[in-house]
Amino acid sequence: MKISGFTFLRNGSKLYYPITESIRSALPLVDEFVVALGQGDPDDQSREMIESIDSDKIRIIDTTWDLERYPRGMEHAHQTDIAKQACTGDWLIYLQGDEVLHEEDLPVLRERCQKYLNRPEVEGMVLDYLHFWGNYNHHHLSHGWYKREIRLVRNLPEIHSFASAQSFRKIINFDGVSYRNKKGAEKLHCVPARARIFHYGWVRPPEKMQMKSRYIDTNHHGKRFVSEKYKSAPPEFDYGPLSAVARYHGTHPQVMREKIATLSWGDKLYEHEPAHSKRPRHKHERLKYRLLTWLEQNLLGGRSLGDSHNFTLIKD
Repeated sequence: MKISGFTFLRNGSKLYYPITESIRSALPLVDEFVVALGQGDPDDQSREMIESIDSDKIRIIDTTWDLERYPRGMEHAHQTDIAKQACTGDWLIYLQGDEVLHEEDLPVLRERCQKYLNRPEVEGMVLDYLHFWGNYNHHHLSHGWYKREIRLVRNLPEIHSFASAQSFRKIINFDGVSYRNKKGAEKLHCVPARARIFHYGWVRPPEKMQMKSRYIDTNHHGKRFVSEKYKSAPPEFDYGPLSAVARYHGTHPQVMREKIATLSWGDKLYEHEPAHSKRPRHKHERLKYRLLTWLEQNLLGGRSLGDSHNFTLIKD
């Protein structure tokens, strides 16, 4: 059995992605790790960071992004497909640049891959998500944050990244462009991977978080939209009161130890709202979402109300 890892990236170091930590977290599990590396800005050091890992398992594919041909975030899916198509494993584990595996879960992932290797009805596996917010001590249990997603897929050419690369679908006779077209796109039949994704996409210095938001909005909505949206926006992202977000009491992946120890923006975070604050409210702070979160956490055992899955769970 062979397992491949894959990801896509552009301007990763500039936007404070935990690039090396993400790749290093998967290396003990995989036989190869493929990176589709988009041409970034002149001040980005993503290639240097990846090469500093110094592993012969890593293979970089240089790419150029085309946001006109792949608008609305579809370039993310296109880049994911480029990396996926270069993988040679039986199973492929996908990590975005801000997603990290915990070393405790690697034996479980290997065992699950072996268990289902010869069961073709299992097309993928879903991993459980921990979404961190502001720092490494708070994570979202809030309504609207996905609890699970496909991150392990069988190496089949008809399986493609979907929408803005959040998930995967089976698409027969794919045209190579229409990553958001649900017609003819079948959900994968999946089982739980019984492993976790540590998602650090919302743990950045406030100025980097604001910069990343602009980049992502550009990829999804274009430069004109971004120019208007951020015309009067502050230079730094405001995470709001961390007391509105659940505390995390577990362990982090060991590869994150140094990055966690060097967090430098703690003085810009706050537990409680300053008096007379006029900042826009985040989704999880709005009354509707607070009520839905309370119902899910206190009456439904953490099960999401109205959760729309990108997969079909089959008997484990």
